[in-house]
Amino acid sequence: MRLKDKIALVTGSSRGVGRAVALGFAKEGAKLVVNYTSNEKAANEVVEAVGSMGSKAVAVKADVAQKSDAENLVTTAIDTFGRLDILVNNAGFTRPALMIKMTEDQWDQVVDIHLKGAFLCSQAAANKMKEQNSGKIINVMSVAGLVGTVGQINYSAAKGGILSMTKSIARELARYNICANVISLGIVATDMTEKIRSDEKLKEIYMNRILLKRFAEPDDISPAFVFLASDESNYITGQLLCVDGGYGMI
Repeated sequence: MRLKDKIALVTGSSRGVGRAVALGFAKEGAKLVVNYTSNEKAANEVVEAVGSMGSKAVAVKADVAQKSDAENLVTTAIDTFGRLDILVNNAGFTRPALMIKMTEDQWDQVVDIHLKGAFLCSQAAANKMKEQNSGKIINVMSVAGLVGTVGQINYSAAKGGILSMTKSIARELARYNICANVISLGIVATDMTEKIRSDEKLKEIYMNRILLKRFAEPDDISPAFVFLASDESNYITGQLLCVDGGYGMI
């Protein structure tokens, strides 16, 4: 098992990409802190699924855009499992609108959860990881952060910011043997992308941009997270790994 006895915190892991990552980690032996904001039932189902794999997990409600909540997630990992080895900043949602019509609140909500949340969780985790002189931080971004997207300037800006933020994190934390990297995703089959996948016009537009001509399933993306979380990537930091079916090539 590539993550045996490792402790991982995955934000936004009650559903979608975060759930797939959490279960992928558990399959490789990791113990998990499962984070959710509203759906406790879904989070507990992930905890049960982790348990069925022979590992352990705890569900924690937290708004990662709040400093106290972000710190509580890390504290829970330490108090429950004794340490924190892996942080995956995945939590997020969308509030779409064209730029000229976007409200300040729509901008703030998305930038806060994606970018500020990733910063606060990384800050809290780094303070503990540096004490053990090891750690892996994996930040999730999107192809939207590389090429932009119509109707989601808030999301694109936040995701683009994650890339440069991660490079700064990597530079600052290398002295503590902490690696920080980014995984950029394309269209993954989750509830957040349901409209794109179910609307025939949108589906055709996006499918024409994906070289492999299919949307990703959650199981397509979890191996990349396992790799960057494992000891196999101990000499990799400050890097961007695109797991998008070639979408970012266009």
